[in-house]
Amino acid sequence: MDTKAFKRSLQKSENYHRKGFGHGAEVAGFLNSEYQSSLIQQIRYHNYQLKRGDVTIRLAEAFGFCWGVERAVAMAYETRQHFPNQRIWITNEIIHNPSVNQRLREMEVGFIAVRNGKKDFSVVDSGDVVILPAFGASVGEMQLLKDKGCTIVDTTCPWVSKVWNSVEKHKKRDYTSIIHGKYNHEETVATSSFAGKYLVVLNLAESYYVRDYILKGGDRAEFLAKFKNAYSPGFDPDRDLERLGVANQTTMLKSETEQIGKLFERTMLTKYGPAQLNEHFMSFNTICDATQERQDAMLELVQEDLSLMLVIGGFNSSNTTHLQEIAIEHNIPSYHIDSAARITPGNRIQHKPLGKDIEVAENWLPEGQIVVGVTSGASTPDKIVEEAIEKIIKLK
Repeated sequence: MDTKAFKRSLQKSENYHRKGFGHGAEVAGFLNSEYQSSLIQQIRYHNYQLKRGDVTIRLAEAFGFCWGVERAVAMAYETRQHFPNQRIWITNEIIHNPSVNQRLREMEVGFIAVRNGKKDFSVVDSGDVVILPAFGASVGEMQLLKDKGCTIVDTTCPWVSKVWNSVEKHKKRDYTSIIHGKYNHEETVATSSFAGKYLVVLNLAESYYVRDYILKGGDRAEFLAKFKNAYSPGFDPDRDLERLGVANQTTMLKSETEQIGKLFERTMLTKYGPAQLNEHFMSFNTICDATQERQDAMLELVQEDLSLMLVIGGFNSSNTTHLQEIAIEHNIPSYHIDSAARITPGNRIQHKPLGKDIEVAENWLPEGQIVVGVTSGASTPDKIVEEAIEKIIKLK
């Protein structure tokens, strides 16, 4: 499918909207009252530090809502304002934050259910309004909604769209897109739908496996089993790893994406030599600025003498998880929560250790003077960060 032509066709449609509906000022008031925090502003003004009794709070210097997330949430609110009496659906969570998604449910925005591993669009009728979330939607989903005659409100983050443009360039030159991401994450699902041939690698370890296969060959059946569900239909590692382009899910760990890009550049250089490199490898910088800023701020924060780190964001939020990884790599006790409700009386916290299910930690706040590092993912409102900080101060 010519995805570029499809996008042009969709964007020219009268039923397609990507710039809001002129209710910006009114919606900004709602967003400020529901999601902003005077305490967080105060901490920002005081060099990202707050001291109360035995507790010193150290905020990362970049955290919380990014521009793309704010834009998506504002457009969703505007959509409800503009279509007060129409049925409104959203193809996925607007962002990975439970409180924000719950607020949309209260505004009678319906979320497309997943049945047997597939989204059930049978509930959507012609004339319904459908919001595409910040992560985007696949070409197939957009085609289905266009064919149904739905009004489409596209809140896809421009950084995600930038990645789509990159994989379309790979496809145009018959390169296989190596996508650094999680194959079942909605952003990567959308990105892969714009690619031609693709292979999704989760991390550097998987990338080394692919490198070894390119340079030394290997067991084709084993390769396909290892990357099951993570490659394009008909993908053949013996044929489709000769010309590579690198892209990424925008919320992945910046340093790892860079390492993966350099690894495959060296791999193709080793196999084909410098004169042929440009015929076998291409790469574009598709790392989101906001993701990069939050990770850089976290790397600065973990250099300080912290007693522990609190990371706030949806449990299914990739960019939040990577912030937690940074704390763990620096041997700082780390607690990932999705809301202040996870901090409970009796010095207990319900948190999600990396790669595990939610568990309860007892006596998580040490006695005496403590310094608590705090950061939050790009989908987390300041109000939730404020609530968590206030609970810590109350407990101490």
